[in-house]
Amino acid sequence: MVGTIQNRDKFLNKIAGQLGRSRVSSQIESPTWKYRPQDKVFHDATQDELLDILKEQCKKIHTSLYITDIKDLSKVLTKVVNEYGGGPIVKWKDDRFTEWGLDPLIKEEWPNQNIDVHEWDYIKGDENVKVAENANVGITISEVTLAESGTVVLFSDKERGRTVSFLPSTYIALIPKSSIVARMTQGAQKIREVYEKTGYVPSCVNFISGPSNSADIELKLVVGVHGPFKASYIVINDL
Repeated sequence: MVGTIQNRDKFLNKIAGQLGRSRVSSQIESPTWKYRPQDKVFHDATQDELLDILKEQCKKIHTSLYITDIKDLSKVLTKVVNEYGGGPIVKWKDDRFTEWGLDPLIKEEWPNQNIDVHEWDYIKGDENVKVAENANVGITISEVTLAESGTVVLFSDKERGRTVSFLPSTYIALIPKSSIVARMTQGAQKIREVYEKTGYVPSCVNFISGPSNSADIELKLVVGVHGPFKASYIVINDL
């Protein structure tokens, strides 16, 4: 929204006064800490070693993991979708699907097999959400992938609806190998880098670790409780 903020300084000064201090209006510098143990975990791991860590974590979170080159991505994606029972499918609108050679599969092969594929279209509004509710498979792309926890990080925008990852019955995340980092620490740093470079942060950043689950009952992991019942990660060797 574009508008005028009324009495902002007066309002903020009053809040500071109620807190018993003067208002801090100068830019705050981040402190330089003497010790940063969060940077030490897996700090010397290679990309291949991070992938091995991700593999092991996926076993713990009941997530299937596949590794492929771009030339075989279409075959692997077809295999996973077939194992999940086919369509309907809902996916983000993202140029990387084309760059990775998936257009023949998405626009020709699947339609010829009567597999319905819906690409997110913000102009259609809530119609996208209704499609996602009835979809069998949702497909998105991970921007940052946390090896330690088996987490994909999704940046939502008008072409990348949030519901694609949690309303369909099953979920597939396409993961560029280059996106794999050690843990949340590096993930947050990546998000900051995006902001410093573009001046923009997505309105919603989702951290997804496998299929829906709950460990509230006697600390026992229960999988498939409220979102996708199954999840697969397809790691694409883009290095």
